[in-house]
Formats: sequence, structure tokens, C-alpha cells
Amino acid sequence: MPDAETPTVAPLIELHDIVKRFTQGEITVEVLHGISLSIWAGEFVAIMGASGSGKTTLMNIIGCMDRPSAGRYLLAGRDVAELDADALAQLRRSTFGFIFQRYNLLSNATALENVEVPAIYAGLPAAARRERAKALLTRLGLGERLDYPPSRLSGGQQQRVSIARALMNGGRVILADEPTGALDTASGKEVMALLHELHREGHTVVVITHDPNVAREAQRIIRIQDGRIVEDSGPAPEAVEGRVPTLPLAEPPREGHAVLMLDVAASVRTALRALQANPLRTLLTLLGVMIGVGSVVAMLAFGNGARQKVLDQIQAMGTNLLVVRPGAPGVRYVGSTITTLVVADAEAIARLPNVEHVVPQSTSAVTVRAGNITYTTSLTATSPEYTLANAWPVAVGTFFTQTHVQGYAPVAVLGQTTAQALFGTANPIGRYVLINNTPLRIIGVLTPKGADMMGNDRDDMVFVPLTTGQARITGQTWLRFITVEVRDTALMAATQAAIEQLLLKRHRTLDFQVRNMTALLEQQAETQQTLTLLLGAVALISLVVGGIGVMNIMLVSVTERTREIGVRMAVGARAFHILLQFVTEALVVCTVGGLIGVAGGLIVIAVAAWLGTAVLITVPPILLAFTSALATGLVFGYLPAKRAASLDPVVALSTE
Repeated sequence: MPDAETPTVAPLIELHDIVKRFTQGEITVEVLHGISLSIWAGEFVAIMGASGSGKTTLMNIIGCMDRPSAGRYLLAGRDVAELDADALAQLRRSTFGFIFQRYNLLSNATALENVEVPAIYAGLPAAARRERAKALLTRLGLGERLDYPPSRLSGGQQQRVSIARALMNGGRVILADEPTGALDTASGKEVMALLHELHREGHTVVVITHDPNVAREAQRIIRIQDGRIVEDSGPAPEAVEGRVPTLPLAEPPREGHAVLMLDVAASVRTALRALQANPLRTLLTLLGVMIGVGSVVAMLAFGNGARQKVLDQIQAMGTNLLVVRPGAPGVRYVGSTITTLVVADAEAIARLPNVEHVVPQSTSAVTVRAGNITYTTSLTATSPEYTLANAWPVAVGTFFTQTHVQGYAPVAVLGQTTAQALFGTANPIGRYVLINNTPLRIIGVLTPKGADMMGNDRDDMVFVPLTTGQARITGQTWLRFITVEVRDTALMAATQAAIEQLLLKRHRTLDFQVRNMTALLEQQAETQQTLTLLLGAVALISLVVGGIGVMNIMLVSVTERTREIGVRMAVGARAFHILLQFVTEALVVCTVGGLIGVAGGLIVIAVAAWLGTAVLITVPPILLAFTSALATGLVFGYLPAKRAASLDPVVALSTE
């Protein structure tokens, strides 16, 4: 055999005075004490030693899973110390294939998917990696168990899946840590036969074992004891002389842009399986997001509905109106009727510029009788311009005229609610009602108007000429308010000021108030907008609470899946890949919860609308709620994902 110190071929792996120390608190333990070792391409090496001798630590350093505390490690002539974490991950992905004693398969993935994992991080397209994984499993006798999860495979079959995974990206160097330790004798022999077959094909095989029988199957045995090499049988002559056969395997997949991004479908599939693993916990996690999103959708729909209802009511009254009411602004009157407005005030206002119509109104509660039916409603004594100023047309018959007013005519016009209460579906035109012992002939019925801003039914009303109401029915000489319709809304502020000056001159004191319906519209719009935003903020708070729940569950998931993270790093996942995987899982949780929440919110809205509640569904609130759910997943999923990505692969793999 040629002298190992002067080979004709450079070693693939060179270790020079490797030292490894572990620090726990203030205690530092040195596990490897100056290991120097060379392994040539194509060798079959067994590193043998008792438990605690440092052989697994040595394997982790060789496989770039761990870094030495001191010394120099050259891989194919390149100093590994010069490589950053991503470059080390690339080495593990493209050069090394790990076979573990405990298999370290992903429990919620099939055999085929377990084998595909290294190629995902190498950027191999889905179809290509699937075909390669099928070919490897078929070659290893598992062609009929591609879709079996690890729980349905025997120990020997799981180890074959592990071997196929090690070969997925080429596996130039196979690192097998006690590959037969958890197997029965027959399965152990099958695994060793596979390793011999891989060696014959050109793979460099390094087996870590404490079993002398396994070690004897290697070409070269290196004994390690207490962190030092105590025996090395030396490399095989063909390795030193460069007679290693070329690997017949396909070239490892080239890394492209996909290396920086996980396969989306694979990530989502992993996330959904993680959710299925614990249904109750998943439901509780989704519940917070569902309630938050549903609340945002429903609350904003209710707020927008209420806002739109109020605005419609104000607009239905007319935005070119000024309303004059008795009483000083800001003064609350209790126990007496304010009688400062009179008909003469309305007549004076009508003579002002830019005034189209002036509608004096006197209202009171009355009891109406029609035949044997008695009904309590509201009486409005007003002028013929009432329907014009309030944009309230007559449905049947006609409204009273100025002639009726001048003649104190005993006529009345009914609102829809009052007409139905007194006459049902019969036509009331020409029939009589009795109010305070005054018979009135029905000459018209107004179209439906609906409720006002206070929720009062405006159709529950009887209208009579102002003179008739004051002289024949109520005896009132004062007015409850005066409605003024202006011609040019651009001059509304000037008209309002003119009315205020006129009434102040007539009354000699400020005992009235003038309200601008346009200003009221803007004020109500602002108020309702504030209310809607408040409701939305409350709903968003519940979504944030749901996001905190997602973060807690993701932190638990990271703890439970620490070993899985180690496995993914061992097969070539970068820290970025792990970060992206767990962020994706958080986004999937929030996406599923968001979709269910949107559906739930729409159902609540539909039920509320069916019950008569004012709602307004628009696309922006739904998009806002769903986007907020995704943002919640991104924000609250980042911390657990960052924690997962920062794990040390060796520590993660050793976690129980």
C-alpha cells in the first residue's frame, strides 16, 4: 500500500488538529482533542468507538453540521471555515447524504415526500424531483409504498427511505450514524448491503458505529477513544491511487432562483398537515382569527349600513332645506311647550330672497276613529307646499291646496301606516275619519317614506291644512317648526343668516334655532364614519388577539418540531428556508381562518339583514379583513419562524 502521507490523489476530506469544545454555563468540556484525519473519495470508512467517545461529534463536523472549536477542515481542498451558514447548507444539500440511526423521517409526510425534501431546497422542479424520488424508492424495493407514512413502514423500510433521501441530491458522501442500531439482524444486513452497493457505485461511505461486526464490513476502520484517534487501518490503495469509479448517478440539481424560495405547494401542504396533526389545537388557533375577521366584516357592514341609512334619511328630507325650531340653541327646556314660533314668522320668511317654499308645521298626538276602529297617531297641520319641500308625493288622491287652507276645509291626507291601520287594503279616498269630534274627509294617501333618524315611522301620520288643525282640532296658535326650501344651495349660508337676522329682529331675543340640512348631513356623515371606524378598531383588536394566539401556537409548534427542523437543516435547508416554512404555516393558518371568518361574517350580515337591520356590504371591508388576517399571520408568525431559523442543526437534531 502506498504511504498514506504521500498519496497520488488529494484527499476529499482533510482534518488537521480538530478540537471541539462544548460550554455549559461556566463549564467547558473538550470532546475532540486534536483529531487529524484524511478520507479519500470512494472510500468505505468505519469510525468506531464506544458511546461518548466523540464519534458522532466528529461526524457532525465532517458533515458540516457543526464547526470545530479549533483546527482546520478542508473539503475537496477548500477550507470549510471560510464558508458561511448558507454555503454550509449548500454543501450538506449537494455533497453529503445523512443516514440516521433513528431514521429522522417527517412523520406527517409520505415516503415519497420525505425523499423529495432535499430536492425542494435544491430548487429541483416538482415533477422532476417526484420522478427521481420514485426511481430511488423503487430501486430500494419500496415502489409499492410511495404514499405510506413512516408509521406504516417497518424499521428497515424507514431506513431505506432515509437512504433514498440521502441519495436524492447525489449524495457524494454518505454519512451513516449507527445505521443498523435500531434494526433487527436481517434488516441490518439489508442496510449494510445497500451501503456496499452505493460504495461500489462510487459513493464515499462513512459509517459511525460501536458494533465491531458492522465496522469489519468497511475497507478502513478508524477507532476513536476519549476524543482521540487510537487506531487507523489506513486508506485503501485504489483510493490513494485515484482508481475510484465515476458516480453513475445523475448530477445534483443546479441551484437557481428557487433556492431562495420554497416550493409553495410543498410548504402549504406541510402547513395543512401540521394543522391536521392536532385538530383541537388547530380549531382553537383558527377561532381567534375567525372571530377577528368575521367581526371586522360584520362590524363594518353594520356601521356602514347605519351610516348609509341616516344619510339616506337626511337626503330624503332634502339637502336644500333649512329647519327653524323654537328654543334657544343649547338650552334644554323641561316641562313646558315652547311657543315662540308663529305663522307670521313663516309669512315673513317667505318674503326673503332665495326662498322657494316655506312650510309651517304644527304637530300633536291625536286619536283617530274610522268606523269602529280607534287609532292613535300623529297629526301634522301644515301648508300645501309640504309635499314639494319634502319631496313626498301623493300615492292616491291629492294633497290639500291653498283653497283648503283659506277655507278651513275639513279634509285630511293619510300616511301609509295610518291608512292601513284604519282601512286595511280598502281605498280610503272619500271616506271620513273623526279627530277630536271633528269629521274629516280623506282626499289622499302619501307614498311610503319609512322611518326618520330617530326611528319614528313617518308614515304613521295624518296631515290636515294648517288652519283646520289649529282652529278645528288642536287650538294651537304656535308652530313646532318651519321648513324652508331654498332656491340656490350655494347661497344657503347667506339665506340662513338672513332668516336668523329676521327672526331676531321680530322676537327681539334669541329664542329660535336654524338648522342647515347640508351641515347636518356632513355632521352625521362624520359621526357615523367615526362610529364605523370605532367598530372596525374593536374588531381589529379581536383580530390582534387572534394573532397572539397564532404566535403562541407557532411557538409551541417550533418546540414540538425542533427535531424536524434539525432534519431539514441536515438535508440542506438554509435558515431562510426554515424561516419561510414557518411564516408560510402561520399565513396558511390565518388564510384558512380568514376565509372562514369572512364566510361567517357574511352569514351574520345576511341574518341581520333578514331581520331588518340596516347593513351595507362592500368589497373594501372584506379585503381589509382578509388582508389584516394575512398581515396578522405575517407579523405574529415571524417571531416563532425566526426562532426556528436560528436553531443550531446539531442541537435541533439531538432534541427528543
